[in-house]
Parts: sequence; C-alpha cells; structure tokens
Amino acid sequence: MNKYVNVYAKCMRSAFLASAAYRMNFIVGCLITLAGNILFPLVTLLIYRSGTSFPGWSLFEVLLIQSIFTMSSGLANLIFGGVLWTTMSHIREGSFEVILLKPLNPLFFIVATTFSPENIGVFVGGISLFLVSIMHVGAIAPLSWLQFSVLFAAGTAVMAGLSLMMAAMSFKWVGNSRIAELADSSLLFGKYPMPIFPKTVQAVMTFVIPVGMVGFLPASALLGRLEPGDYAAILPCFLFMAAGAWIYRHMIRLYEGVGG
Repeated sequence: MNKYVNVYAKCMRSAFLASAAYRMNFIVGCLITLAGNILFPLVTLLIYRSGTSFPGWSLFEVLLIQSIFTMSSGLANLIFGGVLWTTMSHIREGSFEVILLKPLNPLFFIVATTFSPENIGVFVGGISLFLVSIMHVGAIAPLSWLQFSVLFAAGTAVMAGLSLMMAAMSFKWVGNSRIAELADSSLLFGKYPMPIFPKTVQAVMTFVIPVGMVGFLPASALLGRLEPGDYAAILPCFLFMAAGAWIYRHMIRLYEGVGG
C-alpha cells in the first residue's frame, strides 16, 4: 500500500511542478474549465429572474444542487478526468503495451499519471458557489453535515465510475471523441431537482445511473429533505464505481495489442 501511496504522491507533485513551469497555461486552463461549468448556474439565475421557477425549490436551493454537482465533478475530474483521453491515446498510438509492462496495476498507473491540476479551478468555483448558496438557505444541523459528507462521497464515486466506464469503451471505440458527450448527456439530469422528472426517470437516476447522488441528494441532506429510502441509493453509487473499475480491467484482458 505504501508503494502505491508514494507513487501517487510523486505523480501529484510532478503534475503541480509541470503546471508551475507553465503558469499562464495553467491559469488559462483553470479559467476555461471553470467558465465551461458555470453556464448552468447562470441559466438557472436567468430562469428565476424571468419570474419562473422549479416548483418547491428556491433559487439558492437549486444553486446549492448545482454547486455540489460542480464540486463533485471538479474533484472527480481532478483525479479521474484524464483516464479516458490517455487510454484512448495509448490505444490509438499503439503504446498501451508499454503501460502493461510496468510493475504497477495499469489502471492505477493511468489514474496516477493523469492527475489534472487544471480542474482545481472547477472545484474552487464550486466551493465558492456552495458557500454563497449556504448563506441563503438557512441554518443547517450538524447531523445534516454528516449526511452530506457521506452522500457527497457517494456522488464522487458515481463520477469516478462513469469516467472509468467511458475509458473502458475506448478499447472498442478507438478515437471516438463522442464517448465523453454520451456521459455528459447522462449527467445533465443530475443538475436539477429530481422531483421535476417523472417517477421512472427518478428511479433510473437513483439506482441505475445514480446521477441524482451527484448533486440533488447531498443538497437534500443539507436542506433536511432526505427521505428514509434515499439512503438505499448509497450502495448503488459505490457499486457503480466498482463496476467501472471491473469493466476497465476486463477490457484490458481482452486487449490484443496493435497487431490484434
């Protein structure tokens, strides 16, 4: 275990040193990724300023959902965001065999070496929006913070699992840049209150592709709106991440190399 911790720590340090060497590129990258993730809060603001709303949800309650979604997305992309593009690039260029020869688990090696400091901007932006939203939703009980922590971890696990599943698809859909767009389409549902969707969609968002855990359910915990049955959605989230890791490892076993 110490071996893996040391390797990951060195990879993180290398990523930060590389970013420090090209500071302007790092700053611009952070700003671009942040700008791409604040569009939905701006759309929400425009919706409420125009006099319409999501039934039963105030402006800052919806912004709370979207801020938590942004934090979870930023954290997952910070750690797992580069797995898809790195895997796709190695397969396309025929260099994935080099990774298989290394004395480390291939999935761990790719995750460690694709740590992406540029996504810190998204995470920090999400925290900023989160703090603004918290100040407008009223007092929050200590137990609610504990529930939020558990659900936030589960939501980040969903994002990680989705990243790994997309990377696994790249073994078959080599060079297909639309894979990420498929995931983004699924995640769109997690940026809004679940009650606005039909019951069938809510069930899918909770137990099949549990994107509701990425933003809605952690926000519900802070607002004191959790139902007893909502806790059952925690297990599918971690199973989703485990499934992503299993599928990726399975695709490695099926990988036949450049000449296959």
